[in-house]
This record gives sequence, C-alpha cells and structure tokens, in this order.
Amino acid sequence: MPLYDYKCRDHGLFQELAAMAESATPKPCPHCGALSARVIVIPPEILAMDPARREAATRNERSRHEPRFSTPEHRAEEQARHEHRHGKGCGCNHKPINKPQLFYTADGKKMFPSARPWMISH
Repeated sequence: MPLYDYKCRDHGLFQELAAMAESATPKPCPHCGALSARVIVIPPEILAMDPARREAATRNERSRHEPRFSTPEHRAEEQARHEHRHGKGCGCNHKPINKPQLFYTADGKKMFPSARPWMISH
C-alpha cells in the first residue's frame, strides 16, 4: 500500500498507508482524531525552479501522454509565440520550425546542404 500525505488544521502534515481506492478519503489525525484531507506535497526544488525550466519540464511531462503533432497551423502558432516573447529577428537559438532544406543534384540524388555535410547520403 502506498503512503499518502494528509494535513490536520491544528497539527500539520502526517502520513498514512492507504489503498489507492481509499486515498481520497479523509483520515483521522494521529494527535487529535480530526478528519484531515489528503494533500499533495510539492518539493521545494520545483517551487524554486526557474520558470522557463519548469515550463519545459511541464511540457515534457505532458508530451509523454499527449503527443503533439506538427501541422502548418501549429508551426505558425509556435513562430508567433516566439516572436511575441523575443521580437522578430531576436537572434537567439529559438529557430522557427521549418521543413529541412532538400535539394536534388543534376543526376537526381538528394542533397541536404545545411544538415550534416560529412555524412554520406544513401
């Protein structure tokens, strides 16, 4: 059984073992017996984290369960959001999401001039 955190109004946090189905049920405080609701304790490292890093961690966590599909509309929204934050042509490393450049040589072979010139094309 997992250990859950509960909070008494008078005595503060305490922990109780409970089945997952019973985790939302209030538990009596071990000191006064008052029914106390379950709380979710957030580690202080997360609260003190840089907002940009916290946003990236949240986005990564969300993407595990809700994959994001790239569409032209989504790429335009991302570009507009970036320009709103940084201004047009800010020069930072946040580049707009574009299709990779692809060229064909005279003999019909594919060429990716900016990707990795040292790699052999197949």
